Amino acid sequence: MTAPPRSLLLVSLAAMLATMLYAVDSTIVNVALPHMQGTLQATQDQAAWIVTSYIVISAIATPLAGWLATRFGLRAVLSIAIAGFTVGSVLCGIATDLTEIVVFRMVQGAFGAALVPLSQVVLLREFPREKHARVMALWGMGVMVGPVIGPTLGGWLTDSWSWRWAFFINVPIGAIAWLSLMASLPKSAPDSRRPFDLTGFVLLSAALGLFQLMLDRGQTVDWFQSTEIVGYAFFSAVAMYMFVVHSLTGVHPFVDIHLFKDRNFTVSLVVMFAIGIAVISPSVLLPSFLQQLKGYTPTQAGWLVASRGLSAIVAMMVGARLTTTIGPRPTMLIGITLAAISLAIMGGFSVDTPESTIIWAGAIQGFGTPLTFMPLTMVGFSTLPDHARTEAGSLQTLLRNIGASVGVSATVAMLARSAQVNQSYLVEHFTPYDVARWTAIGSEPGANAATAGLLGEIGRQASSIGYANDFYLLAAVTVATLPLLLLLRSRGAAIAKPAITADAGH
Repeated sequence: MTAPPRSLLLVSLAAMLATMLYAVDSTIVNVALPHMQGTLQATQDQAAWIVTSYIVISAIATPLAGWLATRFGLRAVLSIAIAGFTVGSVLCGIATDLTEIVVFRMVQGAFGAALVPLSQVVLLREFPREKHARVMALWGMGVMVGPVIGPTLGGWLTDSWSWRWAFFINVPIGAIAWLSLMASLPKSAPDSRRPFDLTGFVLLSAALGLFQLMLDRGQTVDWFQSTEIVGYAFFSAVAMYMFVVHSLTGVHPFVDIHLFKDRNFTVSLVVMFAIGIAVISPSVLLPSFLQQLKGYTPTQAGWLVASRGLSAIVAMMVGARLTTTIGPRPTMLIGITLAAISLAIMGGFSVDTPESTIIWAGAIQGFGTPLTFMPLTMVGFSTLPDHARTEAGSLQTLLRNIGASVGVSATVAMLARSAQVNQSYLVEHFTPYDVARWTAIGSEPGANAATAGLLGEIGRQASSIGYANDFYLLAAVTVATLPLLLLLRSRGAAIAKPAITADAGH
């Protein structure tokens, strides 16, 4: 039975704010990290654990969110997650040393892991199927806009107040989300029929945790040249193999393997993984490119990438109607194509690229991403039974986050190596005896100041080529997802029609 309109409005508000809590916090701290490093007297490697601890614990706890919601009810688990994340934010804001903030970031990650998947499930459960396109547009706004406004908001709060306000800003948002949820979402009956699979949970947690540590530490210790990374990779693979075997042979596995028999859902996971690589990575690369090579301040860089968020809001409004009019697959085709075009444009960026080109490239990507993400989410759920949505939502979020981790780690590593290689190539063209080149830059051959300036410019150009290689690679990954759309079952296109039975797809 559908809730009254006022309750649905509050449910939507609670779900969107809960989603934004996690989405904004995943990027807002990155801008404040240098200031935190100074206050906490931490090295760069030590400060990285402020980010890494949050990501690792969140990855481990994400699959657990589905089982907890099924066992204890959506309302109970989501309300506790919002409250716990808000309290964790306060504790991070008042932390006095590195150990405290790393522990409190782990608290944030543990509670925050449930916010995105369970908010999605709440909206799908409370609204009728014919309104899923609109509510997914609303929910997707929080997912897509959060990482865009995070750096802008974090830079402004850090410059104007303190890095601690990057955490305190979560308190009013969390309070409104919790009150709205408690006032609107009815209690659901807990389901105790499926026991907790401790063995499966431990194996999956070990596999994900070690894999995330491998990605986070790889670039720092030179990847597989390090015994540490080889150990992470080996034991992660062993734990994942044991988890798969256990899931196939266990009576009540931690992850319901029957979900993967649904073709729409399985294909949606693969595409979601690719979206995590191709969409999240630019949000990390572009601010770095603007600050390091173009010389913008964090606040200025944040405003330049804000065009992604503005166009994403417009796309959310258009995407819902477009999905119900021409179907999800054509809508996703448009979205993926636009995302690939924007990444190809970014691949042409240089140190002399004007601001207008940067804004247009971000706007195109911001418009294309929701047209892909929103219908993909609905298609992945369209042929699943209602009772499987909670666990399915957790798996979709998990695959997107893993894709994001793989994308960020791979592009950062490729950037560093590409910059080094290109710098060695460029340096070959300048020698103390090449008078024409020195004259072209207005300096005498071998002058110390001129040499330093020349080497600095060569480094900028080499890094610019490295960024271009990254963006072109991401464009190729985006285009590679297009054939997967053909694997989606046409029956999943009828999202707007509430004629799907509970056993559809099985």
